[in-house]
This record gives sequence, C-alpha cells and structure tokens, in this order.
Amino acid sequence: MKRLAVLISNAGTGTNLQAIIDAIKSKKLNAKISVVVSSDRDAYGLTRAKENKIPIEICSNKKKLLPILKKYKVDFVCLAGWKQIISDEVISAYPNKILNLHPGLISDKIDGFVIAPDGSKALWNRGMLTDVAIKNFLDNNASWAGSSIHFLSSEFDFGKVLDRCFEKIRKTDSVESLYSRLKKKENELYIQVLIKLCNGRK
Repeated sequence: MKRLAVLISNAGTGTNLQAIIDAIKSKKLNAKISVVVSSDRDAYGLTRAKENKIPIEICSNKKKLLPILKKYKVDFVCLAGWKQIISDEVISAYPNKILNLHPGLISDKIDGFVIAPDGSKALWNRGMLTDVAIKNFLDNNASWAGSSIHFLSSEFDFGKVLDRCFEKIRKTDSVESLYSRLKKKENELYIQVLIKLCNGRK
C-alpha cells in the first residue's frame, strides 16, 4: 500500500484532500494518507484531516518539509493548494513522486502546447495561481479551460504530465462559475491519476 503526504494551505478548502480520503474509504484507491502537511494553522483541510484521524504537521518553514516527509516514509507527495515553493532538495529526494495540479494545460514539451477539443491552442497559464489562471482563460476568450496533473520538476510549472481535464467555457461564465465546474473535474482527475500510480502495485 502506497503512503501519501498531502500538502495543503489556507488558500483552498481541501476538496482534493477530501476526494483522496473518500477514494481510500470507498476502496477505489489502494493507498494511505500518512500525513497532511499544512503551511498554515488555519487551513480548512486540517479540519478534514482531524475528522478522519490523519496525522497533521504544520510546516511554515519550507526548509523543514523534507525531514517531515522522510519521517513519515511517504511514497508520493500530493500538492493540494500548497503555496510554498518546493525546494530543489525536496524535488531531488522525490523524483517523479511529487504530484502537482496546475490550473492550465501543460505541454509534454517545454516549447510545445496542448490542443483543446475544438482544435484550438490551449492556454498553459504558466506561473499563474488558480483565480488568475481561470480569469486568463476568460480574458483570452478561450473556448476551453483545463487543468493538468504533472510530476514536479526543477523546471518551473513543468514536468511529466500524467493527465489533463478540459471544461467547455460558456459565454455567461464568470471565474466562479467556470472554476466550480472545472474543480469537480480536477477532483476526479487527481483520483484517476493516483489510482494509476498506486493500485495493483506492491
């Protein structure tokens, strides 16, 4: 059974964490959350962790992250609203083991791009946090929004893409309405990727 560390902050509400918890409870995902690490003591995801009796660590200093991950002997690190920059030291210690959900469509190649379902060039939204990224889809009159799950690498907002999801943009969409639909697909995407990584392996 694979051991997961889920890294959160007060930037979100912990829906990806909850999706992972639910998938484990329903036995869809053969894994265990060994620890939930938060950079903030007021992160709502901590309430979700406490309700499910999952160990908690507060890591306000990014230099203390690696010792925490090693302490819990985790196999995969799942970023779920984590705000701190992951150091090269941590990336080197967990090559192709740190999953990041990015609110844009990351290319398989650093100089490439992704094609949306309608054949248009999709937006990478490199370097943009969630609200800004979603607004960027709307500001550029994109026909499709989307997100990518990738392995974190030393190259900023890039790394091996594990999967992507797309959401059709409506003429009446606001940042809130578009993201509410995309978020549901992101939750499902995270679980699908984790199932591929964790299930059926010793």
